Amino acid sequence: MTDGIGIRLLGPVTAVLDGEQADLGPARQRAVLAMLASPPGRVVTMRQFLEGLWGERPPASAEQSVYTYVAGLRRALEPGREPGRRSTVLVGESGGYRLLLSPRQVDSCLFTELLDEARLLGAARGEDALRVLDQALALWHGVALSGLAGPFAEAERARLEELSLSASEARAETLLRLARHREAVIGLRELVARHPLREHLHELLVLALHGADRQADALLAYERARRTLDEELGVLPGEGLRAAHRLVLSGGDEEPPSARPAVPRQLPRDLIGFVGRSQEVARLRSLLAPQDGPPHPVVAVSGPPGVGKSALAVHVGHMVEDRFPDGQLAIGLRGGTPGVAPMPAHEIAARLLRGIGASNADIPVDVDEAAAMWRSRLHGRKLLVLLDDAAGLAQIRPFLGTPLGVTVLVTSRESFTAGDDCVQLRLRPLPGPEAAAMLSTLAGDERVSADAGHTAALVGLCDGLPLALRIAGARLADHPEWTVGTLASRLTDERDRLRELTAGDLAVRSSLSGSHTGLATSPRPLDRLAADALPLLSLLNVPDVTLEVAATLLGTAVEEARRALDRLADAHLVEESEPGRYQLHDLVRLFAGELRPEDWKPPVMRALAYFAASARLASVVVDPHRVQLARHVDGPAHEFSTAEEAQGWLLQEAHVLNAAAVQALGSADDEIAELGVTLAFALLWHQQRVHDGHDMLTLNTMALRVCERLGDDAGAQIAHGHVANGLRLTGRPEEGIPHLEAELAIATRLGDGFGQMRVLGNLSNAYVAKQLYEQALPHAEQQLAVATSIGSPVGVRFACLMLGTIHQGMGHPARARDPLERALAAARESGDTTHEAHARAILSQVVLDLGDPELSLEHMSGAMKLLERTGYRFMVERFITMSRACRMLGRLEEALSHATGAVADADSWGNTLWQRQAEAELAAVREAMGAAEREA
Repeated sequence: MTDGIGIRLLGPVTAVLDGEQADLGPARQRAVLAMLASPPGRVVTMRQFLEGLWGERPPASAEQSVYTYVAGLRRALEPGREPGRRSTVLVGESGGYRLLLSPRQVDSCLFTELLDEARLLGAARGEDALRVLDQALALWHGVALSGLAGPFAEAERARLEELSLSASEARAETLLRLARHREAVIGLRELVARHPLREHLHELLVLALHGADRQADALLAYERARRTLDEELGVLPGEGLRAAHRLVLSGGDEEPPSARPAVPRQLPRDLIGFVGRSQEVARLRSLLAPQDGPPHPVVAVSGPPGVGKSALAVHVGHMVEDRFPDGQLAIGLRGGTPGVAPMPAHEIAARLLRGIGASNADIPVDVDEAAAMWRSRLHGRKLLVLLDDAAGLAQIRPFLGTPLGVTVLVTSRESFTAGDDCVQLRLRPLPGPEAAAMLSTLAGDERVSADAGHTAALVGLCDGLPLALRIAGARLADHPEWTVGTLASRLTDERDRLRELTAGDLAVRSSLSGSHTGLATSPRPLDRLAADALPLLSLLNVPDVTLEVAATLLGTAVEEARRALDRLADAHLVEESEPGRYQLHDLVRLFAGELRPEDWKPPVMRALAYFAASARLASVVVDPHRVQLARHVDGPAHEFSTAEEAQGWLLQEAHVLNAAAVQALGSADDEIAELGVTLAFALLWHQQRVHDGHDMLTLNTMALRVCERLGDDAGAQIAHGHVANGLRLTGRPEEGIPHLEAELAIATRLGDGFGQMRVLGNLSNAYVAKQLYEQALPHAEQQLAVATSIGSPVGVRFACLMLGTIHQGMGHPARARDPLERALAAARESGDTTHEAHARAILSQVVLDLGDPELSLEHMSGAMKLLERTGYRFMVERFITMSRACRMLGRLEEALSHATGAVADADSWGNTLWQRQAEAELAAVREAMGAAEREA
């Protein structure tokens, strides 16, 4: 039935059932359908319905109205459904409702999918991209969500209209790349008339007219655009439109702006007050821009904290910008951030690849594969890559060995002399004259030179460290009534700080104290809020914080937190590492930690509760059928509209969540440690999907110790199981069996039937991982019996999966088929995508052994699509099965591709069993190819 349903949102909201349009009822009922379909497959809560339909003040009868609308939609979408039978299209779930349609059955989702496809095709396949864009734009039949009111409809309409306009722009750009200028002109004139303030459309129209040899019209189009922008907005044309104008005036000698690829320019702004370092600047410049030959491939700037490594690298990077026409990338690696783990290798790879145009979907999870993609995409480019504050050579080694023409410029507190092709430049503190010159630049030459004695004293107190000198100069600039001697005296009077100053830290802390005090004693409420925020930000040992986390720490609204953090950024006390994410400089973090308030515990508890609640909710949204063993936490959580958004949040925030969990689990405070346990448990399913056994093992080992310390048997039971799972994922399932046995003993003692059932399944899984099928079988059979007796559908499905896997492993594919097909049917009925995928993957192996390679490929292809949707990494067995099926069908080139993928994937996991299986399959494929060649 559901295959025959189509939902249209790109115009009036309609539903088509087997070619016939359904009567969807009143406007708000259609709005409910629009919310459920944007996109389908996720749970829409009652709260979301109320806010989306009525806003902040729904009427008293709003909830009852929603129930009425849902009932009306069920009748409209399933006109033949018998009374009393459950709906198979619009189902009720805990907390809300879900529309059981695929995204391709909703035109707005299909539209987005086609846009993504067009972007992937890109300039290299322009005709294909144009065809896909035309298909996408043909889905529109008027104003999106036409006739619907309410906050959701207005926001979604605006989003879709913006996407439509972007698609039209992309279509015009594609036509220009294909030199179909006259065709582009027709569509662009209409778009410019409808969107006269969209500057990029004017730019494209000028380029299209120029390409169509209509120079006079192109100049008139530019003049109309310039006049419109001036009269309506009071602004001048931007660089793109001006460049198009220059192109017309030059007669076509310049490259069209839209033909130029986007060039990353990620270097931070050069410091206005940069002085000195003449020898180091000359040396570094000669390495990055030699007179003859390519730039040196790896250059490291090393030295103690605060010596000015980053400032020098950025300064010279700007000086040699013209030698790297393909741009500059810059990433802070957190190598010296106190209490915060350095940036992991995969996050480095992802940022580098995104910087040169790769999408998130293209980036491999495996670090070595991502590094290989990074190197392969650099060929022919001239790029400068700044890796700032590296923890050491090991952190960045995968990203070296780049093609000639690409230079990796590294700053670090560690030595890089052991790096291949690496030249190291070590910085020392500034000599007296250069340090005084820095102070002059910041505080004024007359002021500094008039008091040479005190200037020399101040330079000595700062120990020649540029960071300390820079802050000292900033304080002088902020206090024009001070002399240099005034500041020198203030530093001298702070005797405890002087001892630190000789090591380079105290001057920084003193200056930061002045900055913080200025905010704290300011008459402006915003300044005082910012002063309160600084010590709170240091309470979490995490790499960075989002605005939501900052608001949770402060106990304020997000917008108020934004204003406070922006004020701290203006005062150079925090850095906005990327939009909406803030981090403390290393020395600022230490200083802020000294300001820890007496009532520090409540903000820490709020933040940890936010992390735990958000992680748990994200896991539910990604896959609502997985049983959540994490305890529910009251309090605010991040909101997710789609499973994709929730999965993306987990991937992006994993480094923060793990760091917060480690901090909480290591706390001597019982309440904080308990929240750490909850957070660790909430991360289980995400770690399972991305196969992160290391973090799962680390966090849950700590959680187990906390639960045992607190006498929390129920928590210890869960932790034992998670530790065992982490050991299984890291290739040590036999070490996990004692933990599973301990888990079973606790569950039995507590009378936890579901826990007993669950651990029986995990025991069977552990034995399967070691191919001990005879020992696995009784546990799976017991799980099925217990799950049936307690009425656990998810337990029955998992037990059937394990029984099928075990019989298959024992060499009885015919016996394996029945439990697997039972699991598949049950998973489809319940909508459990994950279990459906696993059932199809194992069935693929079974039917292959029964002699049906075509059906095997069909099952495996379906399984991989489902697993990809839920964020699971593909296992080696999937590739091996597809290779075997293709080999049986004589499709040896495809078999070779799958077998090669299996070997690469097995190597990335480091699982010796998988490696042996993959290499054996690859050998079999090569043998078959050799035999085929001999026969030919």
